Amino acid sequence: MTSINKEKDMSTEDKKLLNKVFKRSFTLECSFNYEKMQALGFAYSMIPVINKYYKSKEKKAEALKRHMALFNTTPHVSSFIMGMAAAMEKQNAEKGNVEPSSINAIKVGLMGPMAGVGDSFFWGTFRIIAAGVGVQLAQQGSLLAPLIFLLLFNIPHLIVRYFGTFLGFKLGAKFLKNAYESGIMNKISKAATIVGLMVVGAMTFSMVNFSTPFVVNLGGASVALQNILDQILPGVLPLALTYVCYKQLEKGRNVNLVLVSLLVLGVLGKFIGIV
Repeated sequence: MTSINKEKDMSTEDKKLLNKVFKRSFTLECSFNYEKMQALGFAYSMIPVINKYYKSKEKKAEALKRHMALFNTTPHVSSFIMGMAAAMEKQNAEKGNVEPSSINAIKVGLMGPMAGVGDSFFWGTFRIIAAGVGVQLAQQGSLLAPLIFLLLFNIPHLIVRYFGTFLGFKLGAKFLKNAYESGIMNKISKAATIVGLMVVGAMTFSMVNFSTPFVVNLGGASVALQNILDQILPGVLPLALTYVCYKQLEKGRNVNLVLVSLLVLGVLGKFIGIV
């Protein structure tokens, strides 16, 4: 709501300009490379700003070169930094009281913290929740599953990306500085991480189907091993299987090798009667 109110204070020209930046921000990773990562996409998004505020070719070239420096952050929150950079470029072009080197310094300083927040929210929370709901619907045979997944992930993504452009332009460097100094940003990031872990745990229990029919004979009485495990910790077998797979992937094992191993172990386990 704050960003919407702030947007109303802008001139029509600034709104049109930031809309162009917002649209071009989708190209951020189109030319990703390991030398400068998202730099080319960032520079391409800043071209409307540079062309509007700088008149000479030399100044335009300097600004464009400035934004070709290494840049890498979560794409969904990148427009916030672009909006901030646009505000600094405007200030530099109109009043000349912004050191050009500080524009890139602000970018570099923000891309790490913003990536931490963006990764927690979008890769660690929204993607998992959207995928969980989508997969559940797909397992039930719903044709809307892919659409629901895309909507659940991209509605918050587009809201953050669009209003982040305007928010960055209006608030400038003060926003994150105040947020980090007050400790709010760290709390938000920590809360998002906790929510993401809770969702992963719930998905492991509800979506990994792994149990054993093995029966133990104790003093002439037959006791189902699965019942004992459920009394100790419900869902312990799916959790253990997920953990083993995770550790294998963490060690760099090929995904296809892990899948084939699960298939072979499943067949052997079924053959000897333990799964």
